[in-house]
Amino acid sequence: MTELINYRRQVTQEVKIGHLPLGGGSPIRIQTMANVATDDIFAAVEQTKQVVANGAEYFRFTAQGVKQAKALGEIKQQLLANGIDIPLIADIHFNPQAAFEALNYVEKVRINPGNFAEQRSSHTHITEIGNPITPKHVEEVFSMFVQKAQKLNRAIRIGTNHGSLSQRMLTHWGDTPQGMVESAIEYAKLCEKLNFSDVVISMKSSNVLVMTEAVRLLVKRLDTEGIPFPLHLGVTEAGESEDGRIKSAIGIGSLLADGIGDTIRVSLSEPPEAEIPVAEAILKHIALRSQAPTIEAYCKANSYKRGFYPRSLAKKRNNFHQAGIAYPIIVRGRENLPLPNCESNNDLITTSSQPLCPAITHKYGNAIEPFFFDSSELSACKLEAIAQNPKAVIFLSAPSFNRIGYWRNAFELLANLHITTPVILHLKSNEQAYDQLLIEASIDLGTLLLDGVANGICIDAPKQNCNKLYTLALGIMQATRLRFSHAEFISCPSCGRTLFDLQGTVAEVKKHLGHLKNLKIGVMGCIVNGPGEMADADYGYVGSSPGKIDLYKGKTVMKRGIAQSDAVKELVELIKEGGDWYEP
Repeated sequence: MTELINYRRQVTQEVKIGHLPLGGGSPIRIQTMANVATDDIFAAVEQTKQVVANGAEYFRFTAQGVKQAKALGEIKQQLLANGIDIPLIADIHFNPQAAFEALNYVEKVRINPGNFAEQRSSHTHITEIGNPITPKHVEEVFSMFVQKAQKLNRAIRIGTNHGSLSQRMLTHWGDTPQGMVESAIEYAKLCEKLNFSDVVISMKSSNVLVMTEAVRLLVKRLDTEGIPFPLHLGVTEAGESEDGRIKSAIGIGSLLADGIGDTIRVSLSEPPEAEIPVAEAILKHIALRSQAPTIEAYCKANSYKRGFYPRSLAKKRNNFHQAGIAYPIIVRGRENLPLPNCESNNDLITTSSQPLCPAITHKYGNAIEPFFFDSSELSACKLEAIAQNPKAVIFLSAPSFNRIGYWRNAFELLANLHITTPVILHLKSNEQAYDQLLIEASIDLGTLLLDGVANGICIDAPKQNCNKLYTLALGIMQATRLRFSHAEFISCPSCGRTLFDLQGTVAEVKKHLGHLKNLKIGVMGCIVNGPGEMADADYGYVGSSPGKIDLYKGKTVMKRGIAQSDAVKELVELIKEGGDWYEP
């Protein structure tokens, strides 16, 4: 079987979301989320008009309370009066009453199984208040919700988030991808039991590795259970600017590249309309792989499997890489002197005025002997000829329309020949638009790095600024957790719950803390989602009330109610107290 070499979209069932179906044979849908207050009807309607004009197919609003849920009805009426019929989605946390109310007005409601029925509710139909939470209690609460959705022809998204699992799931599974899957499956099975099929499932995390592992585990589990519900993909709290785009492209793109996913949302700490071009660029690149000619597998007996050619097996090459660690970054781009200092002595930044091979030889001397191969023209004879060369390093390129497939095919051959020569993924591109190159490099390189293969990356793009290429390469390495070069910022995309200027605050925090490359720092707009969804962060900055900030170390709140004007300074002090500060 060659499913991971050639593109094959996973088969899911169709879900009706208003007039725009999802899953089945439908195109992959693009959605985004409002960052204005839901009960500000004028702002909500105007922002909906903006995202529709920019290509959004679904639009989501937070409904943190019954008041906001009711506002969705007025928003819907005004949009229809303006001839706009985009399906709306309500986003619910902690408040079943708001979820029940939202069903009256919008086409889909997203609930979090970690805090939907697990929270004590005053909903008039719930009678087990005060009793221990049990699967029976969950079934009673959720079944009423499903039955109302059935009656009104609404869809439900079961949206599991890393960091917000119920205590019951944490006790059994811990805060793990498996726990995320079990949390969603419990609710999915209840939908099946009630013959309700208009269901979408998501697994989200700010950590690309956690998110992609959870989704892949979910796909296997849904297949085993015979539940073909479609999937919503997104890296939650991805941040903003280039890092947010890289993380989103790797997390979403690596799954789409394997045919997984039916709708996507790129989560950036920017206005919602800024997310849509990124999503479109991801889908544009995935279309190249899906439409590419079929690749004939080099090894028909043993198909490619993720992780079966671990980078840890690669032999060490002195002054180039350490065995088992994907260290070297090599970039070659348009000349823009002076070149920046490399973050590591193992890296190389060179310009298109010099051929790549001499530049490598000049940099690494006699430590290595580079061999350049095109994955589409590989053979056992070529590889075996260098297998015993103690200085050999393979630079592996591939045709741009399906690098992932050709690279995987090459690694399948390497694994079957038991060759342990270090491999550098060599991405060659003549792309002129940097934004599109960022997407294609992140998806193609990121997918293979998440597969567990390769010992470094080389981005060879002569039409691009070589300094920007180096920053991109560092970002890809960081998003795949292979190498950290700067602080990682986990910041929410902002919504109607946000209590401060998120974009300005993220910029301010980055200015003071960006050099702390071993830290993950959360900047979260509200107390509702913040503590849970920045579960992977070392320190956190969370809006607790208007003008007030709570500061966290890990999952523990350390300082409460800090004035926003003092919060960044206080965060620096907290990091110093924790022994994690160093001067830039």
